[in-house]
Amino acid sequence: MAKDKPGEASTKKAAAKAQKKAKAAEKTIRKEKKKATRSQRHKDDQDDEDLEDILEKIRQEWEAVHTVTEELVEGPPSRRANATLTPCPNGSHLWCIGGEYFSEDGKAYFYNDVFRYSPDKGEWRKFVSQTCPGPRSAHSVVTSPAGGGKLYLFGGEFSSLYQNSFHHYRDFWVFDIPTHTWERIETKVRPSARSGHRMAMWKHIIVLFGGFYDPGYRTQYLNDTWIFDTQEYKWRQIEFKESQQKPSPRSGFSFLPTPDGIVLHGGYCKEYSKGKRPVGIILDDTWFLKMSLDPSLPTPLMLKWEKRKTVSSTHTPTARAGCTMALWSAKGTGVMFGGVTDEEQGEERLESVFWNDLYGYQLGGRGRWIAMHLKKPKKKGGGGNKKQVKDGGAIPFAQDLDDHGDDESGEDGEKTQTRSPVAKRPVPEPKRDDEVDLDDPNLTKPMPRYNAMLAVLRNTLYIYGGIFELGTHEYTLDDFYTLQLDKLERFVCLKPSGIVIPTEVEESSDEGESEGEGSDEEDEDSVGETESEDERKKKRKGKEKRGKRWEVESEEEPEEQVAANTDAETEIETQGTEAGKPVNKDDLRVRATAFMDISAKDATRSAEDVIGTPASGETLAMFYARSREYWAQKAHHDHARDSRGKQLRRDGFGLAEARYAEYKPILEEVEKILAEAGLDEDEMKLQGKREVAGVGDGQSRNRR
Repeated sequence: MAKDKPGEASTKKAAAKAQKKAKAAEKTIRKEKKKATRSQRHKDDQDDEDLEDILEKIRQEWEAVHTVTEELVEGPPSRRANATLTPCPNGSHLWCIGGEYFSEDGKAYFYNDVFRYSPDKGEWRKFVSQTCPGPRSAHSVVTSPAGGGKLYLFGGEFSSLYQNSFHHYRDFWVFDIPTHTWERIETKVRPSARSGHRMAMWKHIIVLFGGFYDPGYRTQYLNDTWIFDTQEYKWRQIEFKESQQKPSPRSGFSFLPTPDGIVLHGGYCKEYSKGKRPVGIILDDTWFLKMSLDPSLPTPLMLKWEKRKTVSSTHTPTARAGCTMALWSAKGTGVMFGGVTDEEQGEERLESVFWNDLYGYQLGGRGRWIAMHLKKPKKKGGGGNKKQVKDGGAIPFAQDLDDHGDDESGEDGEKTQTRSPVAKRPVPEPKRDDEVDLDDPNLTKPMPRYNAMLAVLRNTLYIYGGIFELGTHEYTLDDFYTLQLDKLERFVCLKPSGIVIPTEVEESSDEGESEGEGSDEEDEDSVGETESEDERKKKRKGKEKRGKRWEVESEEEPEEQVAANTDAETEIETQGTEAGKPVNKDDLRVRATAFMDISAKDATRSAEDVIGTPASGETLAMFYARSREYWAQKAHHDHARDSRGKQLRRDGFGLAEARYAEYKPILEEVEKILAEAGLDEDEMKLQGKREVAGVGDGQSRNRR
């Protein structure tokens, strides 16, 4: 065998080495690919784990926000007015939401809690969730049986603790009954902010009508009609032709659904006429919103207002406010209880008549009022269970003696039915009779009141709370009654009121003081000539809630506190004069908050200060238009010269402009605070008018 030559041998070795290196390189590449593949798989696994962590975190955050706390509570909710009491659409519960309470020291408390009452167990439960509507009163709630039951809530009003800021809501919420959770419904188109409106559910459509908006200087009553389709989740305003009749603007009315539409009855409003003082009007007209739904038509939903004639009857109630009817669906009847009628007694006296009578309004056909008298039990022989009343004794209320005896005979007609239940205070034994029948079911009737919360569940009427006035005092009640409407035997008190109401009105001192203070009040209010005669009457009686609260606060406030408020006001004015200098944002926020507090306590401010200080929400033009005469007089005095005409107006405007510039940084910060509180641009412009217009047009909050 021939041997390889030395050159060939070296070549073969080099080739073998190269081949070996190539194999090693390929092996390295394969290892790198495997390593990269494993790394990618690990990374993907990590990404999956990270995504799962993110989703879990989102879920936990959602659950934390939507967690509902359920608590068993003792008895009905705390004292409150203008809350809603709504029967459950799919069950045997009552739902109470929100409300307000004005304490004796002038503080306003608003609530957003949700209570459920179970009649079969006689228990109240409270549900608390972070996601829920804000505190409010005078809102409206309507129910739907869809999805296990839902409660829809729209609007309402809110005030800060000392009523230095006031807000109307225009938000829309739905409460899911099975899960006890709230959800806010956001839509681009929706009704304007309002309170005192009413809603009714017709088929799957929510109908909203009326209400009021109070910017502070004049209450604006509404009569617009809106519908919300719960299937499409859209609001739409219904436009009627000018030739078509429709109800006048109002609030606090009854709004009850029927198979063919919705019945509207009563309400309250203010009439404003140029050159005349505003007058409170209690409405007692009845309207029917005829509704039809035909999907085959281009416009499936048709609505038309029709006015119903009121047939004169002994069972027709007198006109009254604060008596919204509850729907007794089993009988197609609206149930009315209580109410208040304000009657003028001379030019400077206003007498309020409170009721505790019961009426029914049959919704079908043309509608008619029916009697709902309590039935006396049949007596089995003997003279019945009677008790003689000693001289000087007292019975619960005057109407309990002669409430229905004359009604059945019909001799006195309407007056016997409606006037006899009037009561302002417990009264002594009547002279015409010295015996009281303890079996008389009228003795079980709740005391007279208005704005009571009513609800009918199956055949049982539930009455919770309400408001009663005695002299200069206003009492928010917290008693709880039931009545079997199909039997009408007697009221059952589930929870008596813990409110102590005097048996007599201390008239001598109060009237003397009010008469003595009358001239001072008129002098103080001479600046604002928009105050109504009705307002002065109610101030003397303590009926205007806001006005009364300021009176109480100014009377009870210590001199040191008044001095502190004056010092704070002076400090704000001094700080406001530092125009053009850089101001710390925190300090500016403190000053703006203090400015809002001071502006709410008009009782501690002079008329000159109120006129000469711009209010939150006012532009320079608005401020000057309001205070033009004041600045003209000041310019004439300060310049010590006989300036007249245009020159005097120029000088006055210059002073007003300078004062506005001093307060402009504070006013801008106040606007930020109001925006954070939820007020839109239009509401902020109107907010300042509340601070310079006193307590408004003289109506009580609860009369609105």
